[in-house]
Amino acid sequence: MKEYAAILVYAMPIFLVLIIIEKLYGYYKGEDTAPLMDSVSSISSGMVNSLKDVLGLSITLLSYEWMSIHLALFQQEVSIVSILIAFIVIDFYGYWSHRLSHQINFLWNKHAIHHSSEEFNLSCALRQSISSFVNLFTFLLLPAAIVGVPAKVIAITLPIHLFLQFWYHTKHIKKMGILEKIIVTPSHHRVHHAINPEYMDKNHGQIFIFWDKLFGTFQEELDDVPAVFGITRPAQTWNPFRINFQHLWLLISDAWRAENWKDKLTIWFQPTGWRPANFEEKYPVIKITNVYQFTKYGSQHSKLLMYWSLFQLFLTLGLVSILYLSIANLSLENIFIYAFFIFISVYSYTELMDTNKYAMLWETIRFTYGIGVVVALGDWFQIDQLIPYGTYLVMAFISLSFFGTLYFVSTDFKSEKLAIA
Repeated sequence: MKEYAAILVYAMPIFLVLIIIEKLYGYYKGEDTAPLMDSVSSISSGMVNSLKDVLGLSITLLSYEWMSIHLALFQQEVSIVSILIAFIVIDFYGYWSHRLSHQINFLWNKHAIHHSSEEFNLSCALRQSISSFVNLFTFLLLPAAIVGVPAKVIAITLPIHLFLQFWYHTKHIKKMGILEKIIVTPSHHRVHHAINPEYMDKNHGQIFIFWDKLFGTFQEELDDVPAVFGITRPAQTWNPFRINFQHLWLLISDAWRAENWKDKLTIWFQPTGWRPANFEEKYPVIKITNVYQFTKYGSQHSKLLMYWSLFQLFLTLGLVSILYLSIANLSLENIFIYAFFIFISVYSYTELMDTNKYAMLWETIRFTYGIGVVVALGDWFQIDQLIPYGTYLVMAFISLSFFGTLYFVSTDFKSEKLAIA
């Protein structure tokens, strides 16, 4: 928990700076690939995903440490060789877990959010799962365990491997010559994120592209087929919590409504998107049939709401950073209390981004919870030791957020509807 939080203190600003640079470069080139609302939603998703991981809200059914103790033929020390082996095996593990997430109905739920952006930019790299609570695929690391790669090497290499997948989520880098044959490039990954029939379910590699070529899932980006991004059942929300559980809810609903037990039981393991016979007619869901003719979600917002959402994002990121900086000094109970406030905050302001009138309810819960924390603890989790008058600043932010949400729900949303009419 504390070690990963310490890594994120340094990683988060780096990612944020690179996202801002991409945004500015897009303006300069006249090709802005990062609309504000999309970026706010993506970064918010990454924020709550990182918080879930820091809290340890995931269960590994079969731990690597157990495999390395019981199945190793011999033991290695930490070395360049053991790190290299770990990196290659982790990439093999990543390829197959990634590929299966695309191919099996219930596994798609944890991965759909990563593909839910209808844009392709660095921020959408941060759209990671909140709903992944069980790691099923640790057994794919077995080759490393057999040859005695230490567990601490895997623990160090895993986050490095993950962070190295950030850079290729961009439209601004074109094909990269000889590197296209070795590593996953932006061109390869644009194919992977595309919903064009020519590109669907291709290029599952994470660092090395040769897995796709070896296992028959490689597709080159074609000059005459521009990639269109998103998911064929569009999320139609900026709220990362809603996106994370949409597919699962559809599976539960379809399983409940299915008339025979075979469908109720097998729907979970069918190919992604499968539904019982006639369900598309009986219980239709919005689906993109022509990838070149559909309206992207949320393209019309008042500029004031866009800037307000950006303000909410940066202040919430600041509160998360403070949590990660001070996590070593907080009790486990207070860490969870703090984290719950962040979860409520993200849910509230992304509901507002969706122009949902219930955003006021969530903001009221957030306001009451935040003020209750300060009353109960006497301050905001010892923030005054880091920032003078920090508790007062947090209370001011919570109050401003409450009245700002009230304004948008009662005034701005109505004027927006009148303007559209």
